[in-house]
Amino acid sequence: MSRQSGPRTADPCPRCSDEAVRPGTPPSTARPESVGYLCDRCGHTWSRPVETDLEIHDTVRADLPHATLYGSVHRLEDDRVLIRGTAGDRHRWVERWRVILY
Repeated sequence: MSRQSGPRTADPCPRCSDEAVRPGTPPSTARPESVGYLCDRCGHTWSRPVETDLEIHDTVRADLPHATLYGSVHRLEDDRVLIRGTAGDRHRWVERWRVILY
């Protein structure tokens, strides 16, 4: 379960449960299939699949470099997603690998 941490969301490490902000790192391929994570505390690495079954109006979270964006899918393209922010008036294109289905 993710927890809020200021403008960011802290996720727990599956091994040591240390909660920290981890935006993730995509593999160096043109079409990433998974996002990699590293725990700074215990060194554990894990991954999650890139969301491929997103649909318009799905509720999502996007881990951005300086903030976490919550909203709904407004438009889809192969490598990016247009997210409508929770306020309803803010739209932002985000790389698909950053998006987590809620």
